[in-house]
Amino acid sequence: QVQLVESGGGLVQPGGSLRLSCAASGLKIGGYNMAWYRQPPERQREVVAQITTGGNPVYADSVAGRFTISRDNANNRVYLQMNGLKPQDTAVYYCSLPSRALSGQGTQVTVSS
Repeated sequence: QVQLVESGGGLVQPGGSLRLSCAASGLKIGGYNMAWYRQPPERQREVVAQITTGGNPVYADSVAGRFTISRDNANNRVYLQMNGLKPQDTAVYYCSLPSRALSGQGTQVTVSS
């Protein structure tokens, strides 16, 4: 059974940082593009970052320059480093394996003073 488990969310003040982690089990992520998306309250889902099997990242305009996606194939993990957080970044963040239509249970990120 393939599972993606996110962690690292929490409450942070504007301008702060968080690092989200996604642990995969049941398959080796090395052969797959991976992604992070978010679901803000009362707004549409948004893919914030993707990373190819070769490690090339793609970012949504809303997070470019502030977020960094990375992967550790040896440990079957994907990360999302989020800096310069803004209140509009508040959302549930999900790790995703798009080609298999898989995602985790999500982790809540709240940016508020």
